[in-house]
Amino acid sequence: MLEIPLGKDAAIQLRAARRICVIGSSGAGKSTYSQRLSSSLNLTYVSLDRDVRWLPGWQERSREEQRERLSALVADEAWVIDGSGSSSFDIRLPRTDLIVWLRLSRWKCLLDVAKRVARYKGTVRPDMAEGCPEPLPDREFLSYIWNFERRFSPRIIQEIERHGPSVPVITLKSYGEMAQLLDLAGIRD
Repeated sequence: MLEIPLGKDAAIQLRAARRICVIGSSGAGKSTYSQRLSSSLNLTYVSLDRDVRWLPGWQERSREEQRERLSALVADEAWVIDGSGSSSFDIRLPRTDLIVWLRLSRWKCLLDVAKRVARYKGTVRPDMAEGCPEPLPDREFLSYIWNFERRFSPRIIQEIERHGPSVPVITLKSYGEMAQLLDLAGIRD
């Protein structure tokens, strides 16, 4: 994996990228950060949850339809895609200029999911498909967040090495680092 440490080189990579994947655990802030990047860098925002995976009523599209939709979306020349599903890295990474990996602590992710639920419970948040109101998290979802680093990060690393070994990866471990990257890249509100 081609890791770029947070600093001037990371900022240069971010400013130059036209196709960015933002990955990380649920609750890490992928959607918010992706939307900020897309508007600041004038790139199309794509949410895997909203644009690829879900239909109204929390009905999941078939795997082949998800892959078809995603293939069409990544064919575009400029985008920011948020979502960590490594099963679609074979489609995304060959077209990706930069991966931004949000690796916040599980406690921070759980707290942010709680804040999200408090804000959107029963309504559809902007990065989710129509007809998919924010639910109370169940045990399986909370376990996914709690075990993300141990159970899912090794697979993500493996899939990056398999499908995008030359794609630079910037790892950010806090909101402070997320803001610092934007600052270094000259991205302001």
